[in-house]
Amino acid sequence: MRIYQDPRVLARDIFADLGPALEVGLPLGIGKATHIINALFEEAEKDHALSLDILTALTLERPHASSELEARFLDPFVERHFEGYVDLAYATAARRGRLPENVRVSEFFLNSGAWLSDATAQQNYVSANYTAAGKALLDKHINLLAQLIAVDESGPEPRYSLACNPDVTLDILPELKRRKAAGEKIWIVGQVNRSLPFMPGTAEVPADTFDAILDTPDVEFPVFAAPKRPVATEDYVAGLHAASLIKDGGTLQIGIGSLGDAVTYGLILRHKHNALFKELIARITPEPDEAGPRETEPFSEGLYASSEMFVEGFLDLYEAGILKREVPGGHVLHGGFFVGSHSFYRRLRGMSEAELRKFDMVPVSFTNSLYGDEERKRAERKNARFVNNTMIATLLGAAASDTLDSGKVVSGVGGQHDFVEQAHAMTDARSFLMLNAVRRSGGAVKSNVVWTYGATTIPRHQRDVFITEYGVADLWSCSDRECILRMLAIADERFQNDLREKALKAGKIKKSDPLPPPGNRPEKNEALLAEARAQGFFPAFPFGSDFTEEEQCALRALGELKAAGKGKAAMARLFWEGLRAPAPNSQERATLARLKLSGGGWKEFLYRTLMKGAWRRAGA
Repeated sequence: MRIYQDPRVLARDIFADLGPALEVGLPLGIGKATHIINALFEEAEKDHALSLDILTALTLERPHASSELEARFLDPFVERHFEGYVDLAYATAARRGRLPENVRVSEFFLNSGAWLSDATAQQNYVSANYTAAGKALLDKHINLLAQLIAVDESGPEPRYSLACNPDVTLDILPELKRRKAAGEKIWIVGQVNRSLPFMPGTAEVPADTFDAILDTPDVEFPVFAAPKRPVATEDYVAGLHAASLIKDGGTLQIGIGSLGDAVTYGLILRHKHNALFKELIARITPEPDEAGPRETEPFSEGLYASSEMFVEGFLDLYEAGILKREVPGGHVLHGGFFVGSHSFYRRLRGMSEAELRKFDMVPVSFTNSLYGDEERKRAERKNARFVNNTMIATLLGAAASDTLDSGKVVSGVGGQHDFVEQAHAMTDARSFLMLNAVRRSGGAVKSNVVWTYGATTIPRHQRDVFITEYGVADLWSCSDRECILRMLAIADERFQNDLREKALKAGKIKKSDPLPPPGNRPEKNEALLAEARAQGFFPAFPFGSDFTEEEQCALRALGELKAAGKGKAAMARLFWEGLRAPAPNSQERATLARLKLSGGGWKEFLYRTLMKGAWRRAGA
């Protein structure tokens, strides 16, 4: 193993030894060896006799503004939040449509919604379960694996950890080593980053794992930190439903996003503010409740987590005294990868090694599958609840979580199918698929519960539990007719009649089957949380925010602007509302100043009026 201090020298040595054609494997998310791949890209960009064929997932970028008004909000935030972050050169080139012909990038999971309009990214997408990603890399016969690694220098010799990304690497290392021993030319290289939390345990690997390590102050940089996002009313109420179905002493898996944060908040509310939790559950639980008895008591034994993603919410649950059920080895969590906020990384870096060992980072084959050491996994994962998000659910219980009706890929299958399959294979486990009942797009409200859809991530024969802000549809062992009626009951009232008519026309329900009782409307959920909000519960950012107060205020208006759509008629209506809106309050005035909209020019007047209209609409 050789230590390098110049990524360009390392890149040239890699090409010199492996030849002009590199088949490169890069980890998902933040685990990419940025300076190494950037140096390789630079060499390939200069010399088209060289080629880079990259297979990776979740390429992360700084957010990009899509309008001048959005840029006024976003640019100062990005400059502050991502200060020092080093961009991936191939992503920058691809975003500008300037990816050289000798560089190809394929991903099995796209940054959600970020590449919908990029034909090259859509064409090169590889549809695969997370557990199949390692096999895809091996089938590709990669000759270079380049990964960001953490280092512990407290002892006489440095220790190295795969830290955020043992997920696929640990699954393929044995085969890569076997191939190398058989004579294949393969390089495994690491880039040290001291801002990356060092994770001991399974993720720690010996130094001779690597053929080369890039380690110099010149390549240190803050790893990508995802900004914390707001949690909406509909997320919170859906989260309360989910939190009331998780058994004390059980196992939890949750994904990233506002719905996952809402589940975390609901569990903490159940544990620390039990009276309020019970009151709210009683108000949102129908009689009779087809989802069965709700779990409303505080946690005594606590939970254990087995999750492909170690989301920040698990740290909140740990600190709240909920994530505390230890499995053999003293672990409260097994995770495959992590991406988080600045505070998430700080909290991990601030832990002692003994405490960090409770959070064991492992290969994705361990978290996402029962295969291999199955007896142990079944014993540890008792009463498992696998909680994931979906975009669209059909009345027959299918789910579309990664692809639009048009075939365009939003994100990827990831581990969702793995966990649904795992839930079906265990006698006491359940799969929860969560979604908002409606979305606003182009100025219109649309239902996320539909009759049929052209894309499927989870087929209807694997249906289990769906959760929206309007309730729980337990579909396990249901007939199609029962499934339709239960899904109708958690759809928004404005779409229930049309959905029922389509099911009736298809002959899947009876004419005598009635519509659900009225009440599935947003204002009902707003009223549900109003009193608790007045007492400080259910804030927009329950676990802290990376945005200033002015930026949070701006986000409320920008969200309304996005929902209104870009059509001239929609903008005209919003402008008219802005003209009729009252004068901005002190916070709104500060926000307009932050966006540099306090001036007297016509453009500032236009944007200022649109913001006022959006605030008025948001308040309504």
